[in-house]
Amino acid sequence: MLAAIVVITVIALLAVGKLGELPDTSSDRAPLALPEDRVLTNTDVDSVRFNVGARGYRMDEVDVVLDRLSAEVQDRDARIADLEAQVSASIPTSLAPVAQVVVEPLGEPGSSV
Repeated sequence: MLAAIVVITVIALLAVGKLGELPDTSSDRAPLALPEDRVLTNTDVDSVRFNVGARGYRMDEVDVVLDRLSAEVQDRDARIADLEAQVSASIPTSLAPVAQVVVEPLGEPGSSV
């Protein structure tokens, strides 16, 4: 009985910091490998792997969502590339700027121009 009281007391003192501070926590999970400096691509989505915790997650459900997302991103990127190519092809290369606008500052307020 006395040992249990001592153990509980030590745990309580440790919890409130009376026996020194607990060390800083560090993450035991690998970070998601998603680029921060550019837009995601379908390859980025394909390569994402989620960490499994104690309660886990339904891997098959996540895989279905990621597969769909990857396909949709790939379709979107292909559509954007196609539209950009159409726009580029529709602009004549011989089209020169029609006019150059020069903006000159007006005189000082109250001065006659």
